[in-house]
Amino acid sequence: MQKPELLAPAKNLERLKVAVTYGADAVYVGGQNYGLRARADNFTDAELVQAVAFAHRHGAKVYITLNAFLHDADFEGLMDYCQWLEAIGVDAAIVSDLGVIRTIRANSNLDIHLSTQASCLNTYAAQVWQSLGVKRAIVGRELSVAEAGSIRERVGIEVEMFAHGAMCMAYSGHCTISNFTAGRDSNRGGCIQSCRLPYRIEGNGEQGTGNGVEGRGQGAEGRGGREGEEQNDRVTFMSSKDLWGIRQIGEFFRHRICSVKIEGRMKSSFYVAMTCRAYRRLIDDYAAGCLTDDRMNEIAAELESVPHRDYCSGSLDAAAGSDSIFGQLSGINTGTYQALGMVMEKTPEKIVVRLLEPLNLGDEVEVVPVEGEPIRWKIHQFFSVTGEGLRQMRKDGIVCIPREDAIANWSAIAKLNVVRRKAIDSQPQAAAIASP
Repeated sequence: MQKPELLAPAKNLERLKVAVTYGADAVYVGGQNYGLRARADNFTDAELVQAVAFAHRHGAKVYITLNAFLHDADFEGLMDYCQWLEAIGVDAAIVSDLGVIRTIRANSNLDIHLSTQASCLNTYAAQVWQSLGVKRAIVGRELSVAEAGSIRERVGIEVEMFAHGAMCMAYSGHCTISNFTAGRDSNRGGCIQSCRLPYRIEGNGEQGTGNGVEGRGQGAEGRGGREGEEQNDRVTFMSSKDLWGIRQIGEFFRHRICSVKIEGRMKSSFYVAMTCRAYRRLIDDYAAGCLTDDRMNEIAAELESVPHRDYCSGSLDAAAGSDSIFGQLSGINTGTYQALGMVMEKTPEKIVVRLLEPLNLGDEVEVVPVEGEPIRWKIHQFFSVTGEGLRQMRKDGIVCIPREDAIANWSAIAKLNVVRRKAIDSQPQAAAIASP
């Protein structure tokens, strides 16, 4: 049984290493230009060289996003860049723009993956894109798994689908709200996600009509809209729930979807670790014939434990409806995990951790390993990198924690908050906190 590729996001070199460590078969990254995530860290040329070397050393591929819709002036340097990407071993370029496809083909032998932004939704479009040199179509999120599988079968093109993460309410992401509200071109890397903000809809009293939207949403005018305006009359009617395709994992196999993709180049290393761990287990367990209901529920609970909007299956089964709208002004579900940091190095006696949150003596922490059950213990001692004993360390600090377990580099480590402790205590066989 052929497994679909697990494709993960990588905002920077750390996230790439985390994704590969937690089982991604491939990662997609952005360079300094030509992509749709201008606000991400993105990779310098030197970092891209390191990224490709690390990924290939661990059997993973690297795809680079060249998926912005370019104006004539934006093409400067693209020819040389394509040749350089091929020279350093980048495995494919993700592209939306016909002009970019032509430039790549004229100047390199890079494989071309068609971005979801290109709205490939049918067999006839896929045939045209294939004739233009596209090897893989990342189909629009408006398609079901069955529809995507039909395209793959009838055209013979590789098909990739988003299976997890944030979704855009605009058709295949073609949105210009940020252009008009912030002067930033959404389709050239400038999206500020204005659609996530709450707005008030005002109607003219006639059913089925309206006279537009008043208010600019929180963030545009401090607390949003007019001073003193109540928030309970404002809704996030353009904001989608997050996608998860855990229940469709068998469909991805049956319809021979080539690549299952996790969204999130703006997300944290902890998010990358947890989602890769979850989908790696789903794919491997299904292929081995041992994906039970209990296992599925266990993986679902892990995905619920990371910050997210409410989940839905989007259009994976049938066309998304009004129940896919995320209408909660309270914001994103913070989950049960409080990400503490990443294990940067492991020696026989200790782990070296870069902190995402402050750490104090007495904190209870949990390493989420690549495989197996979480390792929990209470912090009784930790040190600076120079060996000085510490009682606390600020966010972004680096600390050494005594630990002899077989913990891999780039493992995720979390702090047990009240919600997480309750979740552990509610389990039938809660694991005991290990001794220091």
